[in-house]
Amino acid sequence: MALAVEKHWPAEAPLEGLVITRYRHGLPTRRIRVVEAGHPVPDENGVSAAKEILKQVAGLSERDLLLALISGGGSALLGLPVQGVGMEALRATTRALLNSGAPIQDINVVRKHLSAIQGGRLAAVCRAPVLALIVSDVTGDDPTHIASGPCAPDPTTYHDALNVLERYGIAPDAEIRKHLERGRRGEIPETPKPSEALFERVENRVIGSAYQALRAAERFFHARNIGTLVLGDSVTGESSEVAKVYGALVRQIAQHGEPARPPVALISGGECTVTVRGKGRGGRCTEFLLSLAVDLAGLARVYAIACDTDGIDGSEDNAGAVLLPNSLERAAQSGLDAKHLLRNNDGYGFFSGLGDLVVTGPTRTNVNDYRAILIT
Repeated sequence: MALAVEKHWPAEAPLEGLVITRYRHGLPTRRIRVVEAGHPVPDENGVSAAKEILKQVAGLSERDLLLALISGGGSALLGLPVQGVGMEALRATTRALLNSGAPIQDINVVRKHLSAIQGGRLAAVCRAPVLALIVSDVTGDDPTHIASGPCAPDPTTYHDALNVLERYGIAPDAEIRKHLERGRRGEIPETPKPSEALFERVENRVIGSAYQALRAAERFFHARNIGTLVLGDSVTGESSEVAKVYGALVRQIAQHGEPARPPVALISGGECTVTVRGKGRGGRCTEFLLSLAVDLAGLARVYAIACDTDGIDGSEDNAGAVLLPNSLERAAQSGLDAKHLLRNNDGYGFFSGLGDLVVTGPTRTNVNDYRAILIT
């Protein structure tokens, strides 16, 4: 996004800035400085860069323009905790939330109330007009949830944040609980709310989304005379359970030609979750595919792919994987127990053992997960 701004910005017009991206995702820019930092768990690089962003934005005047380039991952990359909350406590709570199976919207309710820059706080320190250009990686495309909404009003409260932690059985460090409890009692300010006047000079504009990606995929299949069923750009829920629902639909099409006749591709986006109970190396995309493999039990003429569009499924080096009709047969020949690996949340182990991981490297975009099931 920064590179695109530089490409299209008039050469004679002033331009400076700082962007944060994850490690090994930077690109060479000339006028905008790039800092790489930790994701999905924040680190000190992100903290120091976020402090610098906050300082630069606070120094703008009414005659300037703040152009905020926001995409998925910003919640971790802008990992600047509020005063009184240490980095280790923030990291521990982030890990617990990521492993809890909570949807990203709930995770970000907590993050916004532990952050000095998210939940509209970046826009709040800025006197200049703000234009936020946003690539959405969350279902619903609401700017308040994307990167925890640094320039968007936050309708949630400290009370909501405490409820999220309780709902998913997370016991935060004492300093985090103390901060949230103080906020609930009204002893410290809330995040900026939708009614506040400051947002009259702020525009949050979504310029990329999962829906656009699905439409592009649909055009790809149609050009090859393959029909499509778009199952939605906002699919959520446990990856392994969603896969079972898709499996039932696949069998109905393969056996009865309803509600569509082969060849047809079932495509969908969104962000499923994984409640981590095992110790495997899996992400939500490989978990979905492994559960689908078990459910379909080697059904002929069915192929599938599931990938995170940013090139990273969970915290491993793969974007996702592909599932073939003979995947279970090949796994058995290699001594891979699909059901055991699924219970251990080890979709990565299953598909890496077959050589069927999809490894793209950094894509430098993020419009959430992409799934396609082809029935021929």
